[in-house]
Amino acid sequence: MILQGKRVALPSAPVVHKQFEAHVEAAPDALAVSCGGEQVTYAELDARANRFAHFLVARGHGRGAKVGVCLDYSVDMLVAILGTLKAGAAYVPFDPAYPAARLQLLLGQVPGLALIVASRATAGMVESAAAEVIGVEELPGRLAGLPATAPDVPVTGDDLCYAVFTSGSTGTPKLTAVRHEGWFNLMNWLKLEYGLDSASNNLVVSAFGFDLSQRALMTALFCGATQYLMASRNFDAMLAYRLLTEHDIRTVHCASSTLYLLVDWETARGGDALTQLDYVLFGGEPLKFERIADWAQRENNYCTLLHQYGVAECTDVATSYDLDGHRPCDQDIAPVGKPAYNTEIHLLDENLRGVAPGEYGEICIAGASVGAGYLNGSGPENEKFTTVVVDGEPRRLYRTGDRGYVNEAGDLVVAGRMDAQVKVRGMRIDPTDIERALGRLAGVREAAVVVTYTDAGEAELTAFLVPAGGELAEDDLRNGLLQTLPRNMVPARFVNVLRLPLSPHGKVDRAALVDSLKNQYAGSGTAA
Repeated sequence: MILQGKRVALPSAPVVHKQFEAHVEAAPDALAVSCGGEQVTYAELDARANRFAHFLVARGHGRGAKVGVCLDYSVDMLVAILGTLKAGAAYVPFDPAYPAARLQLLLGQVPGLALIVASRATAGMVESAAAEVIGVEELPGRLAGLPATAPDVPVTGDDLCYAVFTSGSTGTPKLTAVRHEGWFNLMNWLKLEYGLDSASNNLVVSAFGFDLSQRALMTALFCGATQYLMASRNFDAMLAYRLLTEHDIRTVHCASSTLYLLVDWETARGGDALTQLDYVLFGGEPLKFERIADWAQRENNYCTLLHQYGVAECTDVATSYDLDGHRPCDQDIAPVGKPAYNTEIHLLDENLRGVAPGEYGEICIAGASVGAGYLNGSGPENEKFTTVVVDGEPRRLYRTGDRGYVNEAGDLVVAGRMDAQVKVRGMRIDPTDIERALGRLAGVREAAVVVTYTDAGEAELTAFLVPAGGELAEDDLRNGLLQTLPRNMVPARFVNVLRLPLSPHGKVDRAALVDSLKNQYAGSGTAA
């Protein structure tokens, strides 16, 4: 089974920063970035980025180099990113929201790191790296005499533009690289398919290290709009909502769990800033539609919710679905839609042969968005990038490890991870199925199911629940689940919590839930 996105011609050199430069020429005085009271125009941002690009090239860090960026959200961050691209180099985000130990681990995974751009507040987190650390506070003096025009560096669609870290199954983070062609194709699709233009001002709400944040940072500048940044290292729902209220922001890119928090904030205060947006583009984890259903169906809600699917290895977004067409009574899982431009979705069996329509298969992505592979990977990890023959022609594709099918409307439905299933009492179970069932029970606002182990090493399931009102009774939950699930899929224990913890990327932090359970039992002298 193959889903084919619309084929759209790209420029001979699909280079992301060239699109930004076109807006500089067309509207130099337009507002490019606003952050914490600092505002810069397109011309000012371009000049600062050009000087930084000349600085990199003069130090030998031009085309093909990798430049680390460890900065809080700021104008300086975008100067560093754009300047790196203009020099022909690729940037690597080092998120200062991460613990210092995590950053040290990531630093060791970047082969040939040229230098790192940091600030006084972040330099200490990366100072032990082999690469030189340059402070943004000292850059104005170093850049003052350099040209404000772009360096003459030939950059092609095949060149790398950024590389981000993803979690590795072996415990070692993987550094996956994206090409200009894929990134350009993604933003060109968003621009053309959804009519994004110079009025499509955006607010970044996700952490810098997240793959989603790379397109969130650049799409507004790709379209000639204003990029708004929060002067906060960690997500702040109150600050985010205040910015949405005070500025003419039209789009937000975020993880599903971040959307829930924004909806909760608006609902509790009777506001309408979210409902007045043009688009919220979200995904990254299974959608719990019941968390946003009432808000989404509010009268005078003009916001289009785009439920999207993709992976960091393939430029973040591969498919998109307008949730206005979702009827939860008809289907339990919200579709993620049809492919982006110049993108193919292949559903394959274990022998890499196509499955029939409606049948489950591994979701594989082909086309312009497929990245350059893992820069620090070898062996089985890089084997996820492979080639299959379709209609006599080879197709390079990435095996996502996600399981899905195509519904009768021709939309992709993601059913979970191929490797997420666990054996509990001899049966294979996907915890996501239980989370969906819990979400449909009365009084359950949100749920997350994790796998824990007994002293004997046997796997069991624990459900963490956020009540919509008073505390949820275990017997009521168990009896409710038994109406729709077999007994072996009912969790062994249920834990009421005030909220589900989020990772810096805005997704539910399941490891933190497991740790909280261990700490609870350690404090009581009982094993989890």
